[in-house]
Order: sequence, then C-alpha cells, then structure tokens
Amino acid sequence: MISSIRGRVVHADADSVVVEVGGVGLSVAVPPDVARTAHLGAELHLHTTLIVREDALSLFGFETHDELSAFSLLLGVTGVGPKSALGVLATLSVDQIAEAVAADDDAPFRRVSGIGPKTAKLIVVQLAGKLAPSRPVALRGTDAASAVPGQVTQALIGLGWSERTAAEAVASVAEDASDVDRASVQALLRLTLAALGPARKEHAGG
Repeated sequence: MISSIRGRVVHADADSVVVEVGGVGLSVAVPPDVARTAHLGAELHLHTTLIVREDALSLFGFETHDELSAFSLLLGVTGVGPKSALGVLATLSVDQIAEAVAADDDAPFRRVSGIGPKTAKLIVVQLAGKLAPSRPVALRGTDAASAVPGQVTQALIGLGWSERTAAEAVASVAEDASDVDRASVQALLRLTLAALGPARKEHAGG
C-alpha cells in the first residue's frame, strides 16, 4: 500500500498530477483544487491510497489525511466508485460532507455529478456516525426525527442484517414512504421489515 508520496511535480492537468519520486513519475488522481495549485517543479506531498483492479492500478491523492479518510468511507457506500467518491470531494469539503450526513440531508450529494438520488440517500445512511462535523449541526426538518433512517438501519443491523442490505432497504423504503412514516422509527422499521420479509432468512444472521 502506498500511503503517501512526496516529490517534484512534473505534470498537472484538470484531475491528476505526475509526481517524480526517486526518479519514477507517479500519476495520481487528485481533486481539482490540488491539480490547480500544483506548480511544475515544486514539491508536493500527498496522502494516497492505491486501488487495485484486474485491469489497472490507480493511485488517488489528497492534501489531508481527513480527505483520504472521507474518500475511503465513501468507497464503502453501495454504488460509489473511485470516480464518484473523488467527485464528492471535488464538490464538498470534509466538513460539508460530515455536516450533511449529521443533518440527514442528501441534497448536497445529489448535486454531485454522477450521484443519483438513491446513492445520495445511501451515502447519508451508510456514513451516519462515521464522520464527526467540526460544529453542531441542526437536523433537517422540524426535529430529530430527520435522523430516523440511520436509527432504523442500526436497528436492522442489530437484528442480523448486513449494513449494506439494511442501508439499501431503508433508503429504498424511505424514498417511497410518506413524510409521517419517514419521521417515525417504528413506522419506517415496520415498513422496511415488511420489504425485507421474503428475504429475511437469506440476509439475517444466525
């Protein structure tokens, strides 16, 4: 695993840089703000992660460790690949991501190119509790009931479903549920259990 690199910038374009390290030029995909401020010949230090696929080895780099951590968390969300995760970080700061998740507000993610409504909801649900905003956040809506999807997901995990299965089911059910049902843990849990019912034995543990 290549966790960081430091070297001289020998090339930069809109979304990547080439950094020369020990005589070897490493191509690194980066957020646009990093590419814009990378000066040819200047030293650049990046926190990186190497993503290995059958047909490619791709290096992604960020100015801060917090950005790298957020990128890794986004990759764990169903339907979010490296390009989409990089797109989120190109559009939102780590604090903005954390605040949107804490407020149960998927609107900022829906504005990111390549992120659809369902994936935006999954980001909010699956990252709940994993990112801490730097300041207190007011929940979207009239009260704390806006955080219901995250609570229902945790309840399903406690009942034996995997996090991915639970999050996908909650996001799907919440999308079609009434405002009243979305605001109630019991109602949304009941609806989600009904949706999961036929597949319960397949996904439940034990």
